[in-house]
Amino acid sequence: MERAEDTRGHVQRLGAWVEPGTGVRWRVWAPSHRKVEVVLFGRDGQPGSSLPMADEGRGFFSATLKGEGAGVRYKLRVDGEGPFPDPWSRSQPDGVHGPSEVVVPDFAWTDAGWKGPDPEAQVIYEVHVGTATPEGTFEALIPRLRSLKALGITTLELMPLASFPGSRNWGYDGVDLFAPQAEYGGPQGLRRLVDAAHAEGLAVLIDAVYNHYGPDGNYLRCYSPFYFTGRHHTPWGEAVNYDGEGSEVVRSLVLSNVEMWIRDYHADGLRLDAAHAIIDDGKSHLLTEIAERARASAPGRRVVIIAEDERNDTRLVRPPAQDGYGLDGVWADDFHHQMRRAFAGDSEGYYRDYTGGAEDLARTLRQGWFYEGQVSQVHGRVRGTPVEGTEPWRLVHCIQNHDQVGNRAHGERLGADVSPAAFRAMSTLLLMSPYTPLLFMGQEWNASTPFLYFTDHNAELGKLVTEGRRKEFAGFARFAGEEVPDPQAVETFTRSRLDWSEAERPEHAGVLALYRELLHLRATDPALKHNRRGQYDARPLGAHALVLERRGPEGSLQVLVNVRGTLEHRLPAHARLVVWSEAPRFGGSSREEPLRSGVVRLEGPSAVVVRITG
Repeated sequence: MERAEDTRGHVQRLGAWVEPGTGVRWRVWAPSHRKVEVVLFGRDGQPGSSLPMADEGRGFFSATLKGEGAGVRYKLRVDGEGPFPDPWSRSQPDGVHGPSEVVVPDFAWTDAGWKGPDPEAQVIYEVHVGTATPEGTFEALIPRLRSLKALGITTLELMPLASFPGSRNWGYDGVDLFAPQAEYGGPQGLRRLVDAAHAEGLAVLIDAVYNHYGPDGNYLRCYSPFYFTGRHHTPWGEAVNYDGEGSEVVRSLVLSNVEMWIRDYHADGLRLDAAHAIIDDGKSHLLTEIAERARASAPGRRVVIIAEDERNDTRLVRPPAQDGYGLDGVWADDFHHQMRRAFAGDSEGYYRDYTGGAEDLARTLRQGWFYEGQVSQVHGRVRGTPVEGTEPWRLVHCIQNHDQVGNRAHGERLGADVSPAAFRAMSTLLLMSPYTPLLFMGQEWNASTPFLYFTDHNAELGKLVTEGRRKEFAGFARFAGEEVPDPQAVETFTRSRLDWSEAERPEHAGVLALYRELLHLRATDPALKHNRRGQYDARPLGAHALVLERRGPEGSLQVLVNVRGTLEHRLPAHARLVVWSEAPRFGGSSREEPLRSGVVRLEGPSAVVVRITG
């Protein structure tokens, strides 16, 4: 039975479920409505008989269908309108506009011994299920799990799975929070993937979107006006109502959804999309309750809650007792932005806030993020809080992710904008830092396939999306005169499919070998396993190079990174080369060792890891 309480009231279970010995039960929240009916549907998609729902008061209606169980399909008719899908539906086998389906969590799990991820030693691999394999399903990912584990990945992060309109989407247009996308394999497919991941020793995080709903297939307003509020606004329009009239039910929707992912699907945690747009002026913030509910849903198992949040606010990862929200981690994008500015030269949009200079990049590495209270020229206000005292593993760093690739006009990956040598150098710094690294699928071999923005909306909405996308990039000098790919075109989606065979080609195999070696080093070297404040430092070496030092019980590792030009830097005589990003086995062309007689010499973009003992 779902836990159905939060700090602002009591909400009974909603949606449809099977009660053993009774049958299927429904409960719907439709305040200000007088009559609600369950309309049963056949497998042919045609409506059949209807079942009246009893008014329980306070806007709740319920019904029971005796003797039935999983597989019943239905919609709901409200005051004669509709029928509409159930916004609390656990399955939408025919899409977001089709009948809802009753399901039960009766999967035969084999992961009883699984204890969850170690949040201090995560290496996260971000995956879009629909383009990660030719089949685009949960099941098709399973054969890839063993190689990801062998690479050094500890955690899969699945981009949003809640049902979205059409058959192709990033997932951020989801409207049925409880129903895993049918094209991906639905509820059973997801359970099989999570169980298989745990069998390989991999954790699974699910990207959850609680800051907005997609525009197509969102039937919440058909039931209640209280799901949204005009008191707050987000980039997507009206905010979800988490602190006004009726908000106890809206909050229950989110908290029940959190519980479902953790309890019924054995997920190991969530990545919360755009947490800064989850607006809640109440006493107990919804973010805190999300973290508490998630942990309570998995007794004896570790659960990780990570926020994507642009504010650089350490309150997110401080415990409630210290005026924090109690999350486990937060995306810290300043590192990505400094790296792109340094190596790729990006200077438009939010990159205007970054120099990419060695001093600023070293500062970002020391702190974890760059903005700790300075005025952002892009935002026109103070941004960030001091990060001192925050464990580095709580900050997630990347050199590319779905946003930073897919929100470029042509979906080009980092490797399209920097040289192979620069890509290897950037990768070395990312994987040797004390922060939690996130890789975007295919990054480990410098995949060349783009990840474009794609949708499958109805014709009217799709036209607006296409026009809006092209207008969005009209003001960027680098895209002047170029036509942005149509998000609605099937080709835009198919071009985004990952080509795993690339990893075997010479120009990619070396990068994969570098990632394997660096991740093995990260997992085993004592100097890299000590990732507390005071055990690392970063400083510039002139205008275009820097050194990151990781200190351990038996010495230190120094990571020297050159952005451009020539770097010559003297090290102690007993320094020993561990990894060189330009070694021929990693795809580099240089034959001359970079460390000679205690002097490191790097030409152009490159990196070395050296060990210093004594």
